[in-house]
Amino acid sequence: MAATAAEVPVQQPAVDKLSEKLATVTLSELSPPPDFIESRLKLWAKFKARYEAELAERQAASVEITIRATNKDGELREVKGSSWKTAPADIARQIGPKSWHETLVISKVNGVLWDLERPLEGDCDLQLINFEDDEGKAVFWHSSAHILGEAIEKLYGGHLCYGPPIESGFYYDVFMCNGHGHGGDAAASALPDAVSQTHYPAIESSMKAIVGEKQPFERLELTKEELLEMFAYNQFKVRILQEKVTEPKTTVYRCGTLIDLCRGPHVRHTGNVKAFKVTKNSSSYWEGKVEAESLQRVYGISFPDTKQLKEWQRFQEEAAKRDHRKIGRDQGLFFFHELSPGSCFFTPRGAHIYNTLMDLIRSEYRKRGFREVVSPNIYNMKLWDISGHSEHYAENMFQFDLDKEKFGLKPMNCPGHCLIFDSDVRSWRDLPLRFADFGVLHRNEFSGALSGLTRVRRFQQDDAHIFCALEQVSAEIKSALAFLSFIYDQFGFTFELNLSTRPEGYLGSLEDWNAAEAALEGALNASGFAWKLNPGDGAFYGPKIDITINDALRRPFQCATIQLDFQLPIRFNLMYSAEDGTRKRPVIIHRAILGSIERFIAILTENFAGKWPFWISPRQAIVLPVGPSNNDYAEQVRQQLFDAGFQAESEIDPGLTINKKVRNAQLAQFNFILVVGDKEMANGSVNVRTRDNKIHGEIGVTELIAKFASFKANRVINAEEVF
Repeated sequence: MAATAAEVPVQQPAVDKLSEKLATVTLSELSPPPDFIESRLKLWAKFKARYEAELAERQAASVEITIRATNKDGELREVKGSSWKTAPADIARQIGPKSWHETLVISKVNGVLWDLERPLEGDCDLQLINFEDDEGKAVFWHSSAHILGEAIEKLYGGHLCYGPPIESGFYYDVFMCNGHGHGGDAAASALPDAVSQTHYPAIESSMKAIVGEKQPFERLELTKEELLEMFAYNQFKVRILQEKVTEPKTTVYRCGTLIDLCRGPHVRHTGNVKAFKVTKNSSSYWEGKVEAESLQRVYGISFPDTKQLKEWQRFQEEAAKRDHRKIGRDQGLFFFHELSPGSCFFTPRGAHIYNTLMDLIRSEYRKRGFREVVSPNIYNMKLWDISGHSEHYAENMFQFDLDKEKFGLKPMNCPGHCLIFDSDVRSWRDLPLRFADFGVLHRNEFSGALSGLTRVRRFQQDDAHIFCALEQVSAEIKSALAFLSFIYDQFGFTFELNLSTRPEGYLGSLEDWNAAEAALEGALNASGFAWKLNPGDGAFYGPKIDITINDALRRPFQCATIQLDFQLPIRFNLMYSAEDGTRKRPVIIHRAILGSIERFIAILTENFAGKWPFWISPRQAIVLPVGPSNNDYAEQVRQQLFDAGFQAESEIDPGLTINKKVRNAQLAQFNFILVVGDKEMANGSVNVRTRDNKIHGEIGVTELIAKFASFKANRVINAEEVF
């Protein structure tokens, strides 16, 4: 299916006796192939013959057209062609060398994605796109999903569902048919009911053969009735056609034996996908609905060059070392338990990180005019009816009955803050009114979507809502951008800004939208930060600024959000007395910088690979006595550091040598390792080294505490180096 399908929550496969049995099944291409493949191909041949006749008629009436295209050097070229004959690939060959046009993945014709071999229909502006472009990647991975789908049909005889590109790669969902509909193949009954990791080599081998055949991607437009005939064997495609397809005609694409409902476009042929790998598998539900059929999902990654795949594999190895779930477990920071799935337990060390992050935000609130509030966790569902969340978000809420009425745990703070605003008479003198809230939030995520700290059911965020007049928006946005820049600087993060503007189906007046977008644009320009326009991607209730940070591996994460909201003030009938004596409605700015504290801790853990900066570290220092005679002094130093507010420990195990103690402390990622022997005990000092074995030498305890205090107060990110 086309890339229009969003990735849906999955359930991780359980390892049990059944899956172990399935893993022993020898997987090979079915012979004969499933009946539906031959039936589908016959219909394709019939419909293609009709298309070719129609195309011949159009080509007979072809006219000269003008194509404006940019070559590899960025030069605009104007080229003549023939309607219904000349394709983007032909233009690419005319305006650039072979080494360039062979790297192209897709084109855009008058802003619309277009197959490179699809004939042009008239005068146009042509954009030629390679894999380095985000749209090029999406098309490339979508085509790779079709290659995977063809292999899955040949190996399992299953019925394909959705197969979209995702942020990094692609997947295909398949309904396992348990041996039915395979042309009477005697071996069909032995087909596995699930995908196993042991099947990956067979899947990749089949994909390799498909790639080697350089199967062209072919496109047809068919009526719904024709498509229902073609996909009658597949209940999922029939549902898509009956429930989601409203146009008179819909496109299908073919490569080899695979024919699938698909908007496209695609690469020229399967041979363009030169490197690929099956990465994982899981169970999923049809369209993410737990009450629907259970499916098998196979994920993959692909590239136009084998070097890129090797680089990706090296990146994955490094990312695996930094996995926050592993580091969190190894460092004893947090854990999860089956008795509270999706809700994290933070140990004292993990809670230190958690609280330090909240203290960082709190320390800035007073300076920046925010006032912290505390709001309830449980609300009558009538509140969410007013806010509109009942209509769009109810399934993601935990609900229960109380006193014959429906209540729910809050998934966000904004409706509660509207009640706080409305609890008193407000004047223009009160605005802007900035409410901040660290309240606990709950969201009913699918069990299969839960993933460490990045996707949880219980979390807190540095949530704030600014109630202001429209003319105050620009100043507030500028202030919010300065705030997030300051916070991200504490961690060494860089960030990117995108202004998302009015979407289709927006609510509110065009006048308000124009004023709001102008205010955001003005604030962005005044901030001095670079930003990009993201047209039509704003929320239905107002424009927004999307902020993406990049970690040490250059991976993007969206944490902060700055959103304007015209609708909640209307829904809650919020008003204030304006300076001219009239009653006016405020605008709400939704603002978060860290976002979910849990998710931000996951990002920090992987960014720093568990080597926490001193000011946030749960293991800032450890005191190591050289021998038993120094134990009491070591404990005295540890207590001094602890009383001064630092995360200090000691190790006095008599069974460990000093070298072993030092090594253990380095592996545990203590920022500073303080060795004390007779000399240090006599001098009231410690001998300092770091987790990276940089030796700073002897220093008095009083001076050490002063240095530590400076590192902590100034949030020095490289304290070990500048000591």
